[in-house]
Amino acid sequence: MKIEEANGKAIRLAAGFVGQAAAREASGLVVDMIRQKKMAGRALLLAGPPGTGKTALALGIAQELGSKVPFCPMVGSEVYSSEVKKTEVTELSPEETESVTGGYGKSISHVIIGLKTVRGTKQLKLDPTIYDALVKEKVAVGDVIYIEANSGAVKRVGRSDAFATEFDLEAEEYVPLPKGEVHKKKEIVQDVTLHDLDAANARPQGGQDILSLMGQMMKPRKTEITDKLRQEINKVVNRYIDEGVAELVPGVLFIDEVHMLDMECFSYLNRALESSLSPIVIFATNRGICNVRGTDMTSPHGIPVDLLDRLVIIRTETYGPAEMIQILAIRAQVEELVVDEESLAYLGEIGQQASLRHAVQLLSPASIVAKMNGRDGICKADLEEVGTLYLDAKSSARLLQEQQDRYIT
Repeated sequence: MKIEEANGKAIRLAAGFVGQAAAREASGLVVDMIRQKKMAGRALLLAGPPGTGKTALALGIAQELGSKVPFCPMVGSEVYSSEVKKTEVTELSPEETESVTGGYGKSISHVIIGLKTVRGTKQLKLDPTIYDALVKEKVAVGDVIYIEANSGAVKRVGRSDAFATEFDLEAEEYVPLPKGEVHKKKEIVQDVTLHDLDAANARPQGGQDILSLMGQMMKPRKTEITDKLRQEINKVVNRYIDEGVAELVPGVLFIDEVHMLDMECFSYLNRALESSLSPIVIFATNRGICNVRGTDMTSPHGIPVDLLDRLVIIRTETYGPAEMIQILAIRAQVEELVVDEESLAYLGEIGQQASLRHAVQLLSPASIVAKMNGRDGICKADLEEVGTLYLDAKSSARLLQEQQDRYIT
């Protein structure tokens, strides 16, 4: 949140955050409440117009809570009610050979991978089966990974902090370059979610110890997870916590467009917030007073009043012209685009008239037009040209209103 510790005030421009001082100060207090375990039974609602930094605030809260806290973003429209060894990668080169089955296709013969720690570097030639695991984990140069020598399992830990920038506000986790040798023995601490345990126990096979459960998680077969099963798993997890075998790290569940949930989902969330195993729940919405989905009942933000009473509500404001220009300048810097002050001011005007998101979206096509015209930097003429090619939401709606007879209704 970038809050001054002396007075609790938000720093005007820091770590990619611009403006929203009141919302950031309120979010900073929420972080303190969570750390002191004073948010039990409650959730957070970020309410404001589109493009006012609600998702960025949720990410900021998760990052302030620490790197061990999982951040799980989702959109309300995705939910339907139903009963239902660490090293940094410095090189990654798959080498192909003619397919052994004939034809024109090629197959991976082996993988050349460069690994680096503080102590040194190594280049390994690995079996092609490792390549599938690397692709599945989306490993790229600069990632910190470990490879299990016996099984060939690959685990991506995060991105090397050497690749972090000042304005990174993604869900990416940056980790330091590992110390010690590239090859070494390690003690494994397994991170699992409660859903992983639910799914593993829904299809019990073999032993009931924690290692057997881990193996069962890899089975693809889907089975129903009942409320009774969840209750049994919760009892086991609570016992592990009491015995010191496991540590519970509440994750952050971020639900955008919360107004898209229906009454059954809201009822479930209302009950779930009372659980000792409940995650930190952050809602976001850009709606005012509207109907609760699937009912004729109107309510603020489309959320039932009984759940609304449990929420700590933070309001985000529309950005002013100067703040929009700062945000656009940061965005251009992150995308390594050269934009002069006149062009930034013009984009700020577009942001005021249309939306900040539309202004940001014009940067990429404007940079392509500038290069086609033989220039490295974006000028106002480039923005004016792409502005005539793309409509913003308000202009499109106005055009539809004027030309209703031309469209099928």
